[in-house]
Amino acid sequence: MAKDFPTRAENYAQWYNDLVIKADLAENSAVRGCMVIKPYGYAIWEKMQAALDKMFKDTGHMNAYFPLFIPKSFFSREASHVEGFAKECAVVTHYRLKSAPDGSGVVVDEDAKLDEELIIRPTSETIIWDTYRNWIQSYRDLPLLINQWANVVRWEMRTRLFLRTTEFLWQEGHTAHATSQEAIEETEIILGIYADFAEKWMAIPVLKGFKSPNERFAGAVETYCIEALMQDGKALQAGTSHFLGQNFAKAFDVKFLNRNNELDYVWATSWGVSTRLVGGLIMAHSDDNGLVLPPKLAPIQVVIIPIYKKPEQFAAIADKAAQIKTALEKKGISVKFDDRDSFTPGWKFNEYEFKGVPVRLAIGPRDLENDTVEVARRDTLEKAVYQMTDIENKVANLLDNIQENMYQKALAFRENNTHQVDTWEEFCNTLENKGGFLLAHWDGTSETEQIIKEETKATIRVIPLDAKPEAGKCIYTGHPSKQRVVFARAY
Repeated sequence: MAKDFPTRAENYAQWYNDLVIKADLAENSAVRGCMVIKPYGYAIWEKMQAALDKMFKDTGHMNAYFPLFIPKSFFSREASHVEGFAKECAVVTHYRLKSAPDGSGVVVDEDAKLDEELIIRPTSETIIWDTYRNWIQSYRDLPLLINQWANVVRWEMRTRLFLRTTEFLWQEGHTAHATSQEAIEETEIILGIYADFAEKWMAIPVLKGFKSPNERFAGAVETYCIEALMQDGKALQAGTSHFLGQNFAKAFDVKFLNRNNELDYVWATSWGVSTRLVGGLIMAHSDDNGLVLPPKLAPIQVVIIPIYKKPEQFAAIADKAAQIKTALEKKGISVKFDDRDSFTPGWKFNEYEFKGVPVRLAIGPRDLENDTVEVARRDTLEKAVYQMTDIENKVANLLDNIQENMYQKALAFRENNTHQVDTWEEFCNTLENKGGFLLAHWDGTSETEQIIKEETKATIRVIPLDAKPEAGKCIYTGHPSKQRVVFARAY
């Protein structure tokens, strides 16, 4: 399989786009700004879904589904929410087409105009909180912990496969609580789930913290987030968890009878991650030879490739491969035995290296004689010869080692690309020449943050939860600052 695409150093954006397409993860669709997720790419998303879904359910959440269409009037009930999403909304105005009078095709039937226009959901807070009004009457109905797996539409002018598309897949949690403290604890629980998933499944280290008011979710009182660093020095928002206060409860009149027999508005959260995580996975780990996938999320964790010249050799190798495959699968490892005779072993080696399969086993006649197997690991491209004895445990340990090695490599990259800056000149020079996370003092005003964004395209990615108080001066205004925040250019 030819790797005819630029290196990361030559053109990172083109490298990413070509890799997504050539690795059969996704492609652009006939609908501008939308993508077709191909089976291999969707298999990665399915693994992400399965892991996250279990984590949600283990913490008491249940799945439900709400309508794709939202009455336009719902968006006007929460002012900051509608302001935040108005420019991204796709609107349904009619419900029927008819043949064009000149027979040239079809046109909108003006007699079939909707009484109220419908928004194709960019997010579901409004439709869900209108529903919750009917579900919640008493403190006994709380907490209400609901998640949905769905698609959403946010009209985008500049799109990139997985990272930013007009339609994308995600999960969105929407919970209701009796007290503000319970709701805040919920947002922090979810933030922890997202961070654990990013680090233990995706092998990507993340920073946990708050968004600044400028970057906060429209309608939220507080937005918690995790931020990851990609190989080109740009940040990726990998998950957000929002404390909504009572904003949506008041907008949709969701009240409950509390333990003191008094009517009160419920407290709310919302939270989500999307298929942009697939893009983050690619950008954080892959190299100039193709995809590099962490074992926990790889659709195929181990591929077995036979090397032979004669039919009788293949029969013996296939028998041994079947034994290994069965042993590995009993340990929960996904295995593919590639017995296609239309491609050479060398072509197959390149194909699975390009697609990021973590471990490749090659078995030839000499391996059968010596009771050995050649083992290649995708993360380091190292090869070794293993004895067949206890091969399933050896491979399982190797997969664990690869997962940890990928995390440590990404962590070292982040540490090497995190810079402390103290002046505006230092900030600008570091941003242009090095990129990465910049730890800098900020005076806490939205005006200063906006000016910095306009002049450098860098934003405050996160105000770290574990940030230590440190008196200093804002890099731009020189005004007093109590702590450093993390700036970066971002996707």
